[in-house]
Amino acid sequence: MTTQVIVLNGGSSSGKSGIVRCLQEVLPGSWLAFGVDSFVEALPARMRGSEEGITFAADGGVSVGPEFRALDAAWTQGIAAMVRAGAKVVIDDVFLGGPASRQRWEKALDGLDVLWVGVRCDGAVAAGGRSPEATGSGAWPRHRHTWCTRA
Repeated sequence: MTTQVIVLNGGSSSGKSGIVRCLQEVLPGSWLAFGVDSFVEALPARMRGSEEGITFAADGGVSVGPEFRALDAAWTQGIAAMVRAGAKVVIDDVFLGGPASRQRWEKALDGLDVLWVGVRCDGAVAAGGRSPEATGSGAWPRHRHTWCTRA
């Protein structure tokens, strides 16, 4: 079998989004990219900061409620349906729930050829922030490097 889905899991600002863009550039064929950040942005504003949706604590903790979980399940199944329909997909996610987070994807992607990738980086690097595209700053933090080249 040929890989149909690549799932990147890593902490916030670990470089996943940049890796996704590079994979889209160097992998053969066309790969769609979906990430948890765009899913959260797609939620109704009333769900951000609510117990039914998603809350972000000052210490970095994240809590999700039942409505968030229901929409997340639909989103996950929707992405799996696109792959089953022939699309190749790279997923950018943060497994906040540990093994349960991966298990939800395993269930949705059952029968598909999936490459699981853990993205890690030093805490000081992650604290440096996001890419210029994400921040609108136009410049990479000095510790980031462009490492993606066409094959």
